[in-house]
Amino acid sequence: MTAAQADLPTDLQANSLEMPEGLRIDTPDVADGAAIWRIARDSKVLDLNSSYSYLLWCRDFAATSVVARDANGEPAGFITGYIRPERPRTLVVWQVAVDQAHRGRGLAGALLDGLTAKVAADRELVSVETTITPDNTPSERLFTSYAQRHGASVERTVLFDAGLFPDEGHLPEVLFLIEPITETGKAAQIEPVEPVG
Repeated sequence: MTAAQADLPTDLQANSLEMPEGLRIDTPDVADGAAIWRIARDSKVLDLNSSYSYLLWCRDFAATSVVARDANGEPAGFITGYIRPERPRTLVVWQVAVDQAHRGRGLAGALLDGLTAKVAADRELVSVETTITPDNTPSERLFTSYAQRHGASVERTVLFDAGLFPDEGHLPEVLFLIEPITETGKAAQIEPVEPVG
């Protein structure tokens, strides 16, 4: 069990994935914006937003986002999220990406577990929402596995049909509503890591 996992409430310890060795979870800051943008760009799967939007995200939505840091303090993966204004007990997961060098180690799942524990420590969290295009099997597996680990159900409905997008070829965005999310008490230990060198 990692130090971060040991700080999770007992009910989440059994259901949460451990951070891969050499990585730790942290809150993003503005200085991470450029690296997060590069990780999103290099994923070749995510809709890439402007670099400016990632800087804003790290400033305005840091409390509902997480970053994984390597031993040098550099971002190795991230999740951006926000609280849905019309449903203040719902966390919307916007983007999840892991740097290619760190894929295949369970990092995305560990980040998702850590993020929901972090958010639930500050507010009542009942559900998690995300949208996934029908061709994104890895994301579907990530969120389905998350729901199974936490004993939640997954309801799928088309949120945005392909015809709503101005760019040709955009697939529909399917809403995954995951609930109920159990009370989690305090969050995973999230501490800033000073860069080495």
